[in-house]
Amino acid sequence: MPAHDFISRVHATDPDAIVVGAGVAGLATAAALTARGLHVQVLEATERVGGRTATRELDGFRLDLGGHLLNTAHPELGRSLDLDRLELRPLAPGVLVHSSGRTYRAGDPHLTPARQAATRSPLGTPLDRARLAAMLSRLAATPTAKLAARQETTAARALADRGLPARTVDGFLRPLLAALLSDPALGTSSRVADLVLRAYAQGRLCLPAAGIGAVPAQLAAALPEGTVRFGVEVTSVGADGVETAAHGRIRARAVVVATDAATAGALLPGLRQPGFHPVTTYYHAANRSPLGEPMLLLDAERSGISHSLVLSDADPSYAPDGRALIATTVLGRRAFDSGGPAGDEPAVRRRLAELYGVSTAAWEFLTVRHVPDAVVSMPPPHHFRRSVRLLAGLYVCGDHRDTGTLNGALASARRAAGAVLRDLGVRTDPGVVEAAA
Repeated sequence: MPAHDFISRVHATDPDAIVVGAGVAGLATAAALTARGLHVQVLEATERVGGRTATRELDGFRLDLGGHLLNTAHPELGRSLDLDRLELRPLAPGVLVHSSGRTYRAGDPHLTPARQAATRSPLGTPLDRARLAAMLSRLAATPTAKLAARQETTAARALADRGLPARTVDGFLRPLLAALLSDPALGTSSRVADLVLRAYAQGRLCLPAAGIGAVPAQLAAALPEGTVRFGVEVTSVGADGVETAAHGRIRARAVVVATDAATAGALLPGLRQPGFHPVTTYYHAANRSPLGEPMLLLDAERSGISHSLVLSDADPSYAPDGRALIATTVLGRRAFDSGGPAGDEPAVRRRLAELYGVSTAAWEFLTVRHVPDAVVSMPPPHHFRRSVRLLAGLYVCGDHRDTGTLNGALASARRAAGAVLRDLGVRTDPGVVEAAA
């Protein structure tokens, strides 16, 4: 939905609550509060919703800013969104891995250990493959609370300490976790890594048919008309309202800061600032798909590329005129040495020819998107539920308060909304206050 469809008139009366920021966390907070009858204003400094969760059209190609993928096992997606309306397009189960000059299928969590053992794969012996399948099955069956209570180290150390053969770790688990965590060094908390593998084993990776921007668009469309105000820059916040750069003071009974971590830190001095994993995405167009199925392709050789996906294999509408749209992700601040993301495109293209086993000479380079603060880093010890209530009337939420995922942003929003409702004396369901991380 176009941004101007959400622009509101100034309300004659002050709202019950102000939400600063129209990203996913801010919109979800507003939705939870308006559902309980509160008058809410969402103040957004830019002219669109979504923050880092956005989709752009370029010559008929659908390009996502930052990540593309959702996981159906993430509990907050089903709580906060109408997944049927998002028209999720699942990827093929398992992944493709390129290692030692060959590409093979691995890690289909829907196969039994016996069937995994019987598949042809370089991931060790049949017993090794059966052990991998059994490990994924155990993770899928382990409650979240139990995984979150495990002894904590880094994901890299946990993989080394669990007795799995190097071929299994380096040929599947390490590249998979690097892609799902946006962390090539795997310095992420082992507890977070276990939860990510659990979600991988339980659910399906998928794409919204209209792009990841459909998520904030759906949340915004469900709000009462006039809730979101664009072009309103908040300069300071308090428990009784906000000051804005050009719209004066707006009073409220509660203020929720739902911006990115850096902006939240500027408005709330002393707020913890996390680190971030940068993500660079290269978009190429081809006359036909180099693969023919929607499957995540992992590069296990540490070439600089993390993973690649033919988006139009998941949904043809991602590309016009029957063409193919390929999105390739490079992790880290400098994966190549050519002087900038666009300058690295020839090296990316050459590597893609090796990964897909086709000539990429005729591929069209569409654009590159570099997001330096794409994913919140979560080193150990990781606090899954940082406080969202700073004091009565002042709250903060976002992926930097839970886990650095869309699920974490939605979970923090639900917790913040619950805290607001409780402080304002509005009766809530127990699950509103205690959202799952």
